[in-house]
Amino acid sequence: MAQQLALDGGPTLERIARGDGLALCAAGSWTAKFAPMLERIVADAEQLTGTRPNIFIDVSEVVRLDTFGAWLIERLRRNLTQDGVEAKIAGLSADYASLVDEVRQVEPSAPDSSPGGGLRAPIEKLGRTMYTFGDDIVALISMFGAVLAAVIRTILHPSTFRLTSTVHHLEQVCWRAVPIVVLITFLIGAIIAQQGIFHFRRFGADVFVVDMLGVLVLREIGVLLVAIMVAGRSGSAYTAELGSMKMREEIDALRTMGFNPIDVLIVPRLVALLLAMPILTFLGAMAALYGGGLVAWLYGGVDPEAFLLRLRDAISINHFTVGMIKAPVMALVIGIVACVEGLAVKGSAESLGQHTTASVVKGIFFVIVMDGVFAIFFASIGI
Repeated sequence: MAQQLALDGGPTLERIARGDGLALCAAGSWTAKFAPMLERIVADAEQLTGTRPNIFIDVSEVVRLDTFGAWLIERLRRNLTQDGVEAKIAGLSADYASLVDEVRQVEPSAPDSSPGGGLRAPIEKLGRTMYTFGDDIVALISMFGAVLAAVIRTILHPSTFRLTSTVHHLEQVCWRAVPIVVLITFLIGAIIAQQGIFHFRRFGADVFVVDMLGVLVLREIGVLLVAIMVAGRSGSAYTAELGSMKMREEIDALRTMGFNPIDVLIVPRLVALLLAMPILTFLGAMAALYGGGLVAWLYGGVDPEAFLLRLRDAISINHFTVGMIKAPVMALVIGIVACVEGLAVKGSAESLGQHTTASVVKGIFFVIVMDGVFAIFFASIGI
């Protein structure tokens, strides 16, 4: 019967006893076409677990093998491996050896033994989250090192710098972002001034809203708002662009042609972002001050000339300097996070969407963290 099946191209698995060992001789076509028959054959063979100390699976007579058949052979080998004695596969042809090796690398998924409730589940989830966060930090540091090395190479060989690409990205992240940045910061400045006047009026201190607005916008709100908008607008765009290139294997094509993707794709984007962020921060701060001054005049009755005089007395060059120092650091953080997430995209649209979302969330998170670090640093040095 087994010989007849083999002649017909069907799969067979013949058992041959050899001393204290047992040989399982596979023959025929081990493909998905014969899936039900193969499942029964392998299930029967798995009952031999522990019957002989040495078991060999001979596949030299297999005429056709696909991934399904290779997985069944590997599953049989794993199930027959008991008490430190490993069942061995013999007779693999060169055509199928790589397929079986690839299947062998697939690790069986461990059953989820964690309880559905109780205290262990949230603690375990927290641990996994912290472990993932550690991987993210390592990836960001690695990308920063790769970018730094690329910048050094560019300084040593200036002709390799891609000026056209940098100008293109500068237009996208700076010039085209000016309208929305100015509009949002103008509205935020107006809202801060209105709320400040509304509450300060109870104490007859309407004019102090100018002090609050000037210091808050120049030191914190201006750069923070712009950084969040850039993370949502330009950071997500960087991730989507690099992720699409990764999906279409364009990045692999660059490597094949001898180009370094860091030099070609990432350095121009980061340089453009480093140049754009201080410009946008300055424009955003001016728009916020203008919006606050307009509301202070129309709603609070603070004359524009009095507003400017009070603003000049309330702020110093240090407040402006603090905001400008923060801007390029925020840009570097946003750009590195976006590029790391873009290069981590796999070959599906779902992966692209997940990493684009992660890019925005992580970018905003790290921006706020860096703002807190700067606040502590400048307070410690008395600025």
